[in-house]
Amino acid sequence: MKIVEEMRDMAFGPGEIDVRKVQLTGGVTYTLSLPKPWIEQMDLSPRDSIRVDWRPSGALRLTPLEMLANQEKIITIKADDIPEESIHDHLMGAYLSGADSIRIIHSKTGNRLLQKQIRRFLRNTRGFETMDESDGRIELKCLISAAEMPLNASINRMYSLLTSLTKDIISVATGQQEVSLTDIDEREAEVDALLYLVERQLSIALDSHLVASALKLTRNQAVEYSNLARSLERMMDHAYQMAELINDSKDMSISMELPPIVQLSSWQEALKQLMINIRTRNSFEIEECRQKLKSTQHQILEFENELIGDRKLSKHDLFLFRFSESIRRLCAYARDFGEILLNLKLYDEIIVRN
Repeated sequence: MKIVEEMRDMAFGPGEIDVRKVQLTGGVTYTLSLPKPWIEQMDLSPRDSIRVDWRPSGALRLTPLEMLANQEKIITIKADDIPEESIHDHLMGAYLSGADSIRIIHSKTGNRLLQKQIRRFLRNTRGFETMDESDGRIELKCLISAAEMPLNASINRMYSLLTSLTKDIISVATGQQEVSLTDIDEREAEVDALLYLVERQLSIALDSHLVASALKLTRNQAVEYSNLARSLERMMDHAYQMAELINDSKDMSISMELPPIVQLSSWQEALKQLMINIRTRNSFEIEECRQKLKSTQHQILEFENELIGDRKLSKHDLFLFRFSESIRRLCAYARDFGEILLNLKLYDEIIVRN
């Protein structure tokens, strides 16, 4: 279809709807006029190129190529106008919102708290670097494209960090071998950073169809992948709590054949199968895993009820109770993970009819 500009004396702006008729010229060419206000706002001239995307819904999306090449999202944060302790939160908000460049304006030279929060932000994110720093102004810029790292890669890395930590927890808790749990803060921080990256990619994909296309995901799928990442991050939080509990109770041990370690192993097996189903999406396997996790939750509840009973809890009993509570939460989040996989599967199977 050939698209040409046609002058129209009518008010038309962003958010408004206009109906235009397709015309046949020369007997073979279909043409459709474009609104003059839009042409002027996009600064288009005759013979400029426009990208036409044919969406799965049947809609056409028109985007000037120059706009795609030159677009940059910039945000300015005035440090003097916000609470000093909230600078990191504002930086994270800008990151998650998809900003490409963050400019920080401040009046205090040598502000240690400001520098500390910027360093914390750079540790917690991926791709941002300090590009310019002068009196009263700091500019942070993202050096990687949101489309460069597939969401699957981030989710697989989060899963790898989670399972490696739980394996180490089992080894230390059961006394199988000497494994260090001293780096749990770094492992949890990396999972958090990956979650932030996925959420940033989602935010950008919702705004940019080009990023969504580069990630090879629809926007609905991108939202569900973000939910998968959130479930893994919450599971990592509870794995971290178990590791902290072990570090604080080094004289405690748990039998490999008894609750709650048996249930932790069941959770590992179910989550591994669910991760495989990100690709295969087998309804029977997903449901089997979810039922297994539900059964494991009931086993943990029975164990906790027996543990509490009518007697006074010993220090070891309290250790077991807190440990099993985290495993029960792991199972709950893994069941949510399976539900998200079903959402993805069914979305892919939807057929749209006109």
